Amino acid sequence: MSGLALVAHQFRYDQKTFWRNPAAVFFTVAFPVILLLIFATVFGDQTVDVNGGVETTTYYVPAIITLSVISATMQSLAMSLVIAREDGRLKRSRGTPMPPRVFIAGRIGNSIVVALLMLALIAAIGRVLYGVALPWERLPAILVTLVAGAAAFCCLGIALTAAIPSQDAAAPIVNALLLPLYFLSGVFIPDDQLPSGVIHFADVFPVRHFFEAFFNAYVPAGAGGSGLEWGNLALLAAWGVAGLFLAVRFFRWTPRAG
Repeated sequence: MSGLALVAHQFRYDQKTFWRNPAAVFFTVAFPVILLLIFATVFGDQTVDVNGGVETTTYYVPAIITLSVISATMQSLAMSLVIAREDGRLKRSRGTPMPPRVFIAGRIGNSIVVALLMLALIAAIGRVLYGVALPWERLPAILVTLVAGAAAFCCLGIALTAAIPSQDAAAPIVNALLLPLYFLSGVFIPDDQLPSGVIHFADVFPVRHFFEAFFNAYVPAGAGGSGLEWGNLALLAAWGVAGLFLAVRFFRWTPRAG
């Protein structure tokens, strides 16, 4: 079997495993939808001073897509790989003829596909329930930004596994890292309600750059332009490269105890 066929086989297996796991489906698919409904219901009649002023519902559609992509990639990969490592599945996979890169490629492919599905789902809900139209003329920029972000956060998620000692610690560590960044980066709280010092602090981290790049592609400030935020994408890519380096250097296939 060729390498591409092996990756496709592993991808199909990871897709089946993901959709048969109620907890994974809830936190990756249902939870972002619930957040969008809550934010849109509570703050839907307000306006935020971003990109010349937009309705809150318009603000939260790309914000929740941002959260969904990070959840489907960094959060999902870090937690699932640690669980697989600690229960011995990663170690057993090394004893099979399947190359390690095929296993990782299947997991990454699954995460990126789920991220694309979440883009379609949240965009559809935003259009049907709140009248937030998908800017079709910016679709190439939206997809490029989403794939760039998904790739970077996949690398960061794999790298993060090295810092997680056990299955029980996976969810607390990942959530402790991501939840504060969602608040500080403007995902949960609109930019116009955050102090400038908070924004400057958030600019150090990739969540802020991904959110800015994706939001400006989805909600353009004016006519014209490709919608690609090259500065934010470059910094996001730098984080991805750093994550890839750390993943290659420190990723473990065996349990911490073995």
